[in-house]
Amino acid sequence: LKVSPRGVKTYVVQYRGEGGRRGRVRRLSIGRHGSPWTTEEARAEAKRVLGDVAHGGDPMAARQARRKDLTVAELCDLYLEEGTATKKASTIATDKGRIERHIKPVIGDLLVSDIKANHVRTLLKKVAEGNLPREGVGPVADKLGGKGTASRTVGLLGGIFSFANELGYRTDNPVHGVKRFPDQKNQRYLTQSELTRLFELLEEIEADGANPKAVKIIKLLALTGARRGEIEQLKWSEVFLEQGTLHFEDSKTGQKSIPISAAVIGLLREAEQERCIDSPYVFPSERGDGFYVGATKVWRDLRTKFGDEKLRMHDLRHSFASLAVAGGASLPMIGALLGHKDTATTQRYAHLSADPLRSISDQVGAKLLGTDDGNK
Repeated sequence: LKVSPRGVKTYVVQYRGEGGRRGRVRRLSIGRHGSPWTTEEARAEAKRVLGDVAHGGDPMAARQARRKDLTVAELCDLYLEEGTATKKASTIATDKGRIERHIKPVIGDLLVSDIKANHVRTLLKKVAEGNLPREGVGPVADKLGGKGTASRTVGLLGGIFSFANELGYRTDNPVHGVKRFPDQKNQRYLTQSELTRLFELLEEIEADGANPKAVKIIKLLALTGARRGEIEQLKWSEVFLEQGTLHFEDSKTGQKSIPISAAVIGLLREAEQERCIDSPYVFPSERGDGFYVGATKVWRDLRTKFGDEKLRMHDLRHSFASLAVAGGASLPMIGALLGHKDTATTQRYAHLSADPLRSISDQVGAKLLGTDDGNK
């Protein structure tokens, strides 16, 4: 039984192929526990496989032979079934959307063995242009293309073909070497005065009838630098007001703890007074047993009043980091606060550290030249 870091359990049977002890070790996946394999069923299947091996068979090679004519669409389905055990549910949903909206319509009918770099370039071009059929795209019809989407879709395809390599369907990856569009990440940093104005507008729209939960969620995003999902899905079991911390059980990068300010504690104290004993969430849904998801609508109204229709909730996270850097926080500190696993992710804020560094440099220079007020 193979258990992934995220707890996904998969039954696997291991054996040696032709050549006995010198034969190649094979690991054949039977299936995931409970979908629909039970322990007894997996053991019975393992015995059948090993019996086949004992009589000279090679079940892995036989499976690969059966899938010799695997199409890209079938490979994508297999990837979603067996190759995403370490991914979060939200990431899998995004992958599935890109597969259904972009990969399958363009190259889904082609054989995995026939895919070449020129097919990948065609996919990149068509997704960038957005000239894809609209059938079946559901509520995300406004995300049918663009250069950024094209680059990320091709990146996903590269991962799918790496999965194909692991299963022995190919020995190369046709995505390697295909030049993608540069990832133009939007980075909007609100100044302290802009954030002050944003908070004033929040007070206004709440007085005009905006949902208090949405207002608190937006404020907490600005005051913690947390991701929207982390705050929207925040549970009381993750809140430690006495210690002044939030401990996210399942953030994008795994478990993480962040310190919180007195302002954040105050907002959570207010939410605690209206706590719903039947829900684990700090901001429970007003219908059903889930969490509140209405902050996006309030945000749209807020940014209209603010005068910036392109302002995103995620920009509050960038703004929190930029103000921390301006206050003298180091990049490792910023990475720890934001929960970055990769230090390269935090490097986007490196250019912002010039101001506090310049201020320190000015102070040192003033002291050395005797022009500092304290030396007069």
